Amino acid sequence: MPIFSRFPRRSRAPRATAVLGVALSVTLTACASSGSSVGAGASTPAGIAPTADELRRDLYAFADDSMRGRESGTPDQVRAAAFLADRIKALGLEPAGDSGYFQRVPLTRSELSKETSVVVTLPNGTARALAVGAEVAPAASLGGGGGPAPKRFADAEMVFAQYGIANKKMERDDFAGIDAKGKILVMVLDAPATADADQKTMYAGPNGITGRVQRAIQMGAAGMVIVCMGKGADVYGPASTQFLHSVTARDTSRVPSEDERPLPAIVFASEAAASALVPAGWPAKPTAQYAPGTRMRIKVVSTRTQVTDYNVVGIVRGSDAAMARTYVAVGAHLDHDGIRSGQSPDSIANGADDDGSGSVSALAIARAAVQGPRTRRSWLFVWHTAEEKGLLGSDYFASNPTVPMDSIVAQLNADMVGRNGDDSLYIVGPVSAPKSQSVLLGTIADSVNAAMPRPFTIDRSFDSPTHPERIYFRSDHYNYAKKGVPILFFTSGLHADYHKVSDSPEKIAYPKMARVATFIWQVGLAVGNRMTRPK
Repeated sequence: MPIFSRFPRRSRAPRATAVLGVALSVTLTACASSGSSVGAGASTPAGIAPTADELRRDLYAFADDSMRGRESGTPDQVRAAAFLADRIKALGLEPAGDSGYFQRVPLTRSELSKETSVVVTLPNGTARALAVGAEVAPAASLGGGGGPAPKRFADAEMVFAQYGIANKKMERDDFAGIDAKGKILVMVLDAPATADADQKTMYAGPNGITGRVQRAIQMGAAGMVIVCMGKGADVYGPASTQFLHSVTARDTSRVPSEDERPLPAIVFASEAAASALVPAGWPAKPTAQYAPGTRMRIKVVSTRTQVTDYNVVGIVRGSDAAMARTYVAVGAHLDHDGIRSGQSPDSIANGADDDGSGSVSALAIARAAVQGPRTRRSWLFVWHTAEEKGLLGSDYFASNPTVPMDSIVAQLNADMVGRNGDDSLYIVGPVSAPKSQSVLLGTIADSVNAAMPRPFTIDRSFDSPTHPERIYFRSDHYNYAKKGVPILFFTSGLHADYHKVSDSPEKIAYPKMARVATFIWQVGLAVGNRMTRPK
């Protein structure tokens, strides 16, 4: 699951900021023969359901250091895709990509060169160059696709706007009295101690970035720096991964000139850089400001390479000659963040939970779909690439489906399903998806869950498009929902290892993950045997 939400809150900012938000931003055997019946689990054959042992075996391989974090746009992503393709071939799934089990996803990878620099110069002429990567991550692009581009050069005085918050309810306006036009606007990604829980979630996390960028644009800043510190410190790692080597949808157009770039130069800074970027005495002295004449020079130089990633796609054909042309889709994302230099205990972001857990759960469900009772409808399994870069793999599949999009009757997405207690599980979709298109699918899942020997306690708090974490917008189901497909998103939620190198296989609760995979499988069985669509 990407740390950035692709889609922002509504804003009255200029059109460039609206487009910016898009760039930022990521069972029981069904025996019934009628459309109104969901089925019961008593007849599920023993030994077919996903098991903790197979999930542990596969995840230790898929999230091993040898996979090097499975970053999109690298050979490591190709290695991960090949692992999955080999497994589903051995299981006997029918290839359903555009090249056997693979669907080619054309992308552009941008990387910062050694010429990139961020330098702070004090009034006495003393200059400090901040270490690109370890301390700062300038943005050559904002990832995703089609969004406005930030400028690549700025040399101006610095001005400090504390937390970058303007909120009447909080009786706070950090921009009051500040003239940022033509200057470098510095803000801290954190929230004051007086903020409530929702305000801390909004302002100290990734969803608070878009508003700060919009304000920098409105104020005419030449550049901006977001210092990730305090509660916002964990954002720097994923942000640096995104910006030091970003991946976007394939773009063969010319690189826009500096004048054609509508956004200010954008730099993310780590807590380690705070001593050079936060005025002395702050926050104890809220009015603390830089000494007059303190400047920053930002220079961003990058290279662009056309690359090909791969979605992995396979089908388990249904038993009914007519209904087999329709599909219950199961999805997960195969990519993660790759290598993060200078991290501890090592530099490899294994992504065991995000989304190794969903990827190997989908493998186990595919195995159960092959070995268990065949449903009337077919199963479609898609492991998407570049989810962490802005849901790019699922966006490509939804725009270039290898089966007719209207033949997919439901999409069941598993992303981070291996942590956080034994019985709790989030389901997103019945409320968040537009036009009530996932309500019936949610009812089916509730019925299946209630009939399980050990039902989950379903947490529905994320199932709102206005939730501060914006979870609905942050995984691959979103691109199916946009096409009118009923979706359910299954997740065990965020945790302290989210998007850190410490997200490793030994921390996964495999018995719980097996129950989640079984739950998704049985929801698929129920939907796959219904005579009518769940819509």
